[in-house]
Amino acid sequence: MVNIDQLITEFLGNLEKRKRTLRTVRNYDFYLRRFSVWLKEKNISSPEDINKDLIKKYKTYLKRIKNPIKKINLKETTQNYHLIALREFLKFLYKKNVLTIGSKQVHLHKVKSVKVSSLKKDEIGKFLEAPQQIRQDALISHRDRAVLEIMFCTGAKVSEVADLVIKDVDFKKQQVIVAKGRKNERVIDLSNQSVYWVSKYLKSRGGTLPYLFVGHDRAKSKRKQKPISARSLERIVLKYGKVAGLEKKVTPQILRSTYATNLVKKGLGFQSIKNKLGTTSDGFLNL
Repeated sequence: MVNIDQLITEFLGNLEKRKRTLRTVRNYDFYLRRFSVWLKEKNISSPEDINKDLIKKYKTYLKRIKNPIKKINLKETTQNYHLIALREFLKFLYKKNVLTIGSKQVHLHKVKSVKVSSLKKDEIGKFLEAPQQIRQDALISHRDRAVLEIMFCTGAKVSEVADLVIKDVDFKKQQVIVAKGRKNERVIDLSNQSVYWVSKYLKSRGGTLPYLFVGHDRAKSKRKQKPISARSLERIVLKYGKVAGLEKKVTPQILRSTYATNLVKKGLGFQSIKNKLGTTSDGFLNL
């Protein structure tokens, strides 16, 4: 009998074949291995033993887990990430004719939607210029300005920006391919300003690394430079919102909302906006 760990490994391999991002595969690996460890504690090794009652107990278990750093319980959104991974795994098992509970039996927590605000015209200017308003290494300043410009004019998620490589940018056409090779792949026009700052950053950086943005903050270490992380991008956005002296807490979600708001002002329909955002959700727009 094939055990659950083997099936999880097969599932992750299937995700890679479907060209899901490395970050997605890693996250699903973490969530499902946590589920597997919990099952072992319950002396369960067969998919056939996964039932509705067991899922209910697992959800209770997730509620009680504490973040090791913040020492607080997992947020419901984080719990949902675990459950979404489990749903996808169960769908995979169904296609393999493995007897187990149906994915529809795994219900997510209902999370209250929060209205996302957007930046006004004067706030946008202050925010984008913030990297040049403080004393710091020129390379960091150029990178951060390029990051803000790209995020503002594409409305891309931090995970999508982190995954960008230089080849995704067509400097002549002033376009960038976001989420290349995935279902929500899209080509987005770039502003003159964003092209200027990306070019300036890459010229300052030099080298042969393929990534569009690199985590230079630890460049003095002997470790090999890696692409910037999504978490680092979140910190960059938060940092310059404060530097710009904006009253509201600036987040990547606010930048996406600002991008969507500007598209509405240009007369684009909701479906076109959703396509540019790479989302199927109507709720995100909150306009």
